[in-house]
Amino acid sequence: MRIKPAKCIKGRLSLPGDKSISHRAALIAALAKGKSRLKNFASGEDCAATLSCVRQLGVTVQEAGHEVLIESSGDLVSPSETLDCRNSGSTLRMLAGMLAGQSFDATLTGDDSLRRRPMRRIIEPLELMGAHIESQDGRPPLHIKSGGPLTPIFYVLPVASAQVKSCIMFAALHTDGRTAVIERTSTRDHTERLLQWFDVPIEILTPSDYSSNTIVVEGAVCLTAREVTIPGDISSAAFFVAAAAMLPESDLIIDNVGLNPTRTQFLTTLLSLGAHIETDNHRDECNEPVGSVYVRGFERNTGFRGSRGRLVIDCAGVAALIDELPLLAIVGTQIPGGLEIRDAAELRLKETDRIAATAKNLRAMGAEVKEFDDGLAVDGPVRLQGATIEPGGDHRIAMGFAVAALIAEGESEIKDAGCVGVSFPEFFHLLEAVMEH
Repeated sequence: MRIKPAKCIKGRLSLPGDKSISHRAALIAALAKGKSRLKNFASGEDCAATLSCVRQLGVTVQEAGHEVLIESSGDLVSPSETLDCRNSGSTLRMLAGMLAGQSFDATLTGDDSLRRRPMRRIIEPLELMGAHIESQDGRPPLHIKSGGPLTPIFYVLPVASAQVKSCIMFAALHTDGRTAVIERTSTRDHTERLLQWFDVPIEILTPSDYSSNTIVVEGAVCLTAREVTIPGDISSAAFFVAAAAMLPESDLIIDNVGLNPTRTQFLTTLLSLGAHIETDNHRDECNEPVGSVYVRGFERNTGFRGSRGRLVIDCAGVAALIDELPLLAIVGTQIPGGLEIRDAAELRLKETDRIAATAKNLRAMGAEVKEFDDGLAVDGPVRLQGATIEPGGDHRIAMGFAVAALIAEGESEIKDAGCVGVSFPEFFHLLEAVMEH
C-alpha cells in the first residue's frame, strides 16, 4: 500500500463495531439461552475466529452483514476438533475461562504468533479454581480437561489485563459461589457491563483496600438471550482522530463511537496537548457509553503544545492506552519535547514486538528514538520522511504508520498492508474517503 502525504482530513464516519465488545458479546450470547441479536458486530478476522469457535461448541451462528444472530440452548457441547483462535489472544484467553468448568475436554490453539504468547497468567488463576490445563511452557496449545464445577476464588491480578480479568469472570460463572477479582489498575470493563446487561449479578466495589476495583461475580447463574448494539470501535477511531488532529484545517466527525471511560485516555491525552477534540450526543446503549467525536486540525503554523520536558506515559497510563501506544509514539514525534513510554513491556508480547517495530519504523522515517526494555522515547517535533514500513504482520503498526505517512514528506509504502484485516479490514477504504491531498 502506497500512501502520499495528505493536506487534511475532512468528512463524517461511522466505524465497525468495537472489537473488544464484539468478542465478549459473542461469548456471553453463546452461554445464554435463546436468540441473541448482535448489531454492528466487528468485521475483523479476530472476531470471526471467536464466532468460528462458538460454532464448534454447538451454538448456532448466523451472519448478515454486520449483524450476528446467536442461538444457544445455554449449554455447550464437546468440540470434535481443536478450537483455532487464529491470531486472537482475546478469543483464546476468554474462551479458556468459559471452557474451564465444562464437562468435556477442549484444546485451544492459534497461529504461529499466538502460540508464542504467554498464557500462564490465565492458567494460574484457572488452576486455583480447580481447572486442569496442560500446555508446553505456558504457551498454546492449551489442553483443558473436563471437570466439575469450579471453586470461587479471591484473586488479585498480578498484571493489569482486561483479558485475564475477563477469563476469570467467565470461569466464575461455573462456580457455586462468589468470585472476587481485584485489579490494582483499572482496565477496560466491557465484560462487567455486558454480563450486567445479560442480568448476571455483578458487584463492583471501588475503592477497596487493595486496588481501584474489586469485581464480584455470582456463579451458577442462568443467562437469557438479549439484543446488543455494539458501538463503533474507539481504538479504530484513534487513527482517524490522530490524523485529523495533526493535519492543519482538518474537520472530522465520527458518529456512534464507544466512549467508555476506560477507553478514552487517548482523547484525553491529545486534549492535554492542545488538540481540538469534542464529544457530543452522549447516551447509553446496552450499558455502554456512546457518542460522537468531533476533531478539528490546528490552524496553520500551530501545533501541539509541549509539557515541561518530555511527556511521560507510564503505569496506569499504559494500561489505559495499551492499544494506542504505538500510535501515540508517532504523535509524540510532533510534540515539543517529545514523548517517553515506560512500564509497557507487555507491548513486546503482542502480535509482534510492538516496541521494536515502532522504533524501527520511526527511525526509517527519520525520527530520533531511544528504545528501552519496557518502552521507548522519541524526540519532537520532527518532520517525518516517507519510508518503507514493515509492520511485521501487526495490524496496529500498519495502521499507525499509515497515519504517520499522511504527515510525512514524500511517499511511504506499507508492506503487508493486508494485516489490518485482523481488526479493521475497512481501514484503508475509510481513510481514503476522508483524506484530501
